[in-house]
Amino acid sequence: MTINDFDTRAAWRVDDLQNDRGWEFNVDDKAREQMAQAIKKAFDPERPLFDYTMEDFDLGPAWDTISAAIKEAYHGRGIALIHGLPRDGISEQEFELMNWAIGLHTGVARPQGKMSQYISPVRDAGTNYRAANGRGYSSNAKLDFHADGCDIVTLACYNKAKSGGQSMISSSVAAFQVLCDERPDLAEVAQQDFYFSRNQEQAPDEAPYYAQPLYDTADGRLFGKWNRNRVRTAQEIEGVPQWTDAQRETMDMMDQVLSRPELMYTMYLQPGDLQILNNHVMLHSRTDYIDFDEASKKRLLSRLWLAPPDSVQLPESWGHFFRAIEPGTVRGGIRGHHHDEACRAFERRQAKAHGMTIAHPWDERRSA
Repeated sequence: MTINDFDTRAAWRVDDLQNDRGWEFNVDDKAREQMAQAIKKAFDPERPLFDYTMEDFDLGPAWDTISAAIKEAYHGRGIALIHGLPRDGISEQEFELMNWAIGLHTGVARPQGKMSQYISPVRDAGTNYRAANGRGYSSNAKLDFHADGCDIVTLACYNKAKSGGQSMISSSVAAFQVLCDERPDLAEVAQQDFYFSRNQEQAPDEAPYYAQPLYDTADGRLFGKWNRNRVRTAQEIEGVPQWTDAQRETMDMMDQVLSRPELMYTMYLQPGDLQILNNHVMLHSRTDYIDFDEASKKRLLSRLWLAPPDSVQLPESWGHFFRAIEPGTVRGGIRGHHHDEACRAFERRQAKAHGMTIAHPWDERRSA
């Protein structure tokens, strides 16, 4: 594997993003108002999210902007940021529905945790991020660089924190190029298996941990994966091999490279912003934050994980977690403990609407 094989716009440095703002998008006043009216018209506080379809939402000209941003994130820079989505006069529930509506038009939403939730409020619920079952989205802690468990993640900002909560993004492709240049020995280690904990959220047919390299390739594309917190907690699980000195050094080097000023782009999401990331080529983090005392002002974002219909082939080593690696399949997510028939019916309906395939789990096909 050589860095020349991965000449992609996703291998950006901070200067690239600052000099070319083509990854930023704006929804104008007229489009924002039309979108707000569509959300309010469809909103029913008693209606489950699974009961909505994309036909319930005419997102108007805002959808052209949103779809262009999604394309840029998934097939371009790996990151996109939309400004100006409806926020003023929009309730928390309506704002969440707006992100859900965007997801319905984009692909198939994926479950995100133990409760098999398909959309998550990102707010401080007092979670201990460093615990064996800790999750960052429900804490106010500083997070490790990581990739979410899906092809695309959208993060819509309703309220920002009183202070802190800065979003940090680095290209995993650029980080690998640095590894190859400066420590080719560690670049080789990064292509070997590391063990990740499932944070006690595994489905009944899943082990509490899985093996996956930090980097692998498929169809000439480089794919990155990293989450130090999950690798650290996996060490406490019976049956997981202890990491080697070379792996520990690789982990330390990864964190150091990702945080370099020339590689790490920082931003504060403002109310009405929507951040979109391609988890295969981007890694993200967040600083800790201090919240407002008033409940109505507390930091709140809406997070959605998505499998898009125009997805690309994944490496075979991605199969244990994503459960399917073929293009256009419903894949990724954390099915958790409550992935029931209602979940499966929703996924089948959305897959049909987008011309996607629901494949048998990768492990089943491997053993057939």
